[in-house]
Amino acid sequence: MLVKRFQLGLIHVAVAMTLVPINSTLNRVMIKELAISATLVAILASLPYLLAPIQVAIGSYSDHHPILGYRRSPYILVGLLLCVLGLIVSPYVAFLMAGNFPLGLLAGVLAFGAWGMGYNLSAVSYLSLASELSGENGRGKTIATMWFMMIVAIIVTAIGLSRMMDPYTPGAMIRAFGVVSATALVLGLIGLIRLEPRSKAVPAGASENYTIKQMTSAITANPVARVFFIYLFLLLAAILGQDVLLEPFGGEAFGMTVTQTTRITSIWGTFVLLAIIVAGLLEGRVAKRIVAQFGNIGALLGFVVIVLSGILFSRSVFYTGVTLLGIGTGFATVANLSLMFDLTVPGMVGLYIGAWGFSNALSRLVGSILGGVVRDVVTLATGQVLSGYLVVFSIEALMLLIATIMLQRIDVSAFQKRIHEPSYIEKVALAAE
Repeated sequence: MLVKRFQLGLIHVAVAMTLVPINSTLNRVMIKELAISATLVAILASLPYLLAPIQVAIGSYSDHHPILGYRRSPYILVGLLLCVLGLIVSPYVAFLMAGNFPLGLLAGVLAFGAWGMGYNLSAVSYLSLASELSGENGRGKTIATMWFMMIVAIIVTAIGLSRMMDPYTPGAMIRAFGVVSATALVLGLIGLIRLEPRSKAVPAGASENYTIKQMTSAITANPVARVFFIYLFLLLAAILGQDVLLEPFGGEAFGMTVTQTTRITSIWGTFVLLAIIVAGLLEGRVAKRIVAQFGNIGALLGFVVIVLSGILFSRSVFYTGVTLLGIGTGFATVANLSLMFDLTVPGMVGLYIGAWGFSNALSRLVGSILGGVVRDVVTLATGQVLSGYLVVFSIEALMLLIATIMLQRIDVSAFQKRIHEPSYIEKVALAAE
């Protein structure tokens, strides 16, 4: 299983690698160098999350429609190819948009849409395969391995991009994106080799098909679940919504080059990784809610310090804020993921994981688009580009403050007590009818 776990990690790495150039480099070039609206860039970068609901349909379809005896691998392969294709053409699309906006916008929707479809197609398939190959007792180790490999890959990819694009030129960016695309494709193909066993039969009860109505009923039927859904939405919208703006902010506030801002991702990723390791060591020794709160407050302080860096025009203060944001993100990721698995109902695990996944996708979508819109509106209102970024980061800090307060109301024991009422599942089933 160790080899298969490593192969699953390679697939996870391959898909994540195609995200790094788009979120860490292309968005900065489009907003700063090409002067494309941050709102538009945020919308394009958010297409994967806008398309996220199709994961439910893809997972269910692949359960019952194997191709040549494989229920996951063909869908992973197609998804990976779409991700690679989207990444390769994305810089051409950006330059086309700057020169011929209508045609470039159409090409941008197609390119980012292809990447988004590929991301959703591959992600739901390889996560399903990881669950099936690992078994109930091995899922934790598999997820930990895949996440660890992904963070390392993000750091290495960001460092590699910064070196390949030093100094920045359009040609250097196109070549760098091509290298990352080719590397991701090779790693993904290695991961797929003899990974999934071939099966001629579709297993009975292969999947649980839930509707949005059932998911909504399950969440609203439990007060703790309602609070956690909103909490997770606010937390992730704040922490992940900065992806599109952090590097353009570095360019605007401190005159950082494309190479320098690309390294921000590697710095952030390094501290995320260190925090994940420490949080893993604290597992079972410190209450999950305390670890989660530590991460939330760390990320909150990170945004406050980043805002201060813009006011003080201090690059060193900015790096301190990025460090705190990385540490907070790492602790919050591990602790809140553990809380998420605790807040499920036996016999309805797929439904609740789907609900938390929906909250994740919705928060990324809203966080990214809201950040782009607020940045543009404030910039137009004040005539100061920097003000737009500072207002966005301040709003994200406020969202984290609200989430930190809400976490006090999330009681796993109260959730479990509520679901063990004899009529709970029946109530959910009846409410969904």
